[in-house]
Amino acid sequence: MTWTIVETRAVTGGVDTHAGVHVAAALDPIGGLLGVGEFPATPAGYACLLEWLGGFGTVCLAGIEGTGSYGAGLARHITATGVRVVGVDRSDRQDRRRQGKSDPLLRREVARSEWLCRLEVRLMSKT
Repeated sequence: MTWTIVETRAVTGGVDTHAGVHVAAALDPIGGLLGVGEFPATPAGYACLLEWLGGFGTVCLAGIEGTGSYGAGLARHITATGVRVVGVDRSDRQDRRRQGKSDPLLRREVARSEWLCRLEVRLMSKT
C-alpha cells in the first residue's frame, strides 16, 4: 500500500496599498514571513497577488490597508473569491515618524496583526 501525504498550510496575507502598486507579505501559521511581492493595482494585478499568496498554501485571511481607498478594489476581488478580508488601520503616525516609514516593515506588520487577531479569536473561542 502506498500512502500519499498532502499537507496544506494556512496562509495570511498582509497588503500595503498604494495608487499604482500593492505590496503583499505572506505569513505561515506561526507568523513567519514566507515572501514579499509587488503587484499592479489593477484587476489583473489583484488576481496575480491572490495566486501568488495561494502558492504558499491555502489563503485563509487577508489584511488590507486602506480598504476604503487604494485597497477597495483588491478587497472586493479577494472577498469575491471567498477569502476573509479584514481592513487594517495604518500604524500610529508618531510611531512611523520615530521609526521611519518602511514598506517591508509595514507589510509584515499588517500581515502579523491579522495573524495575531486570528490567533486571539481562536483562543477566545476555546474558553
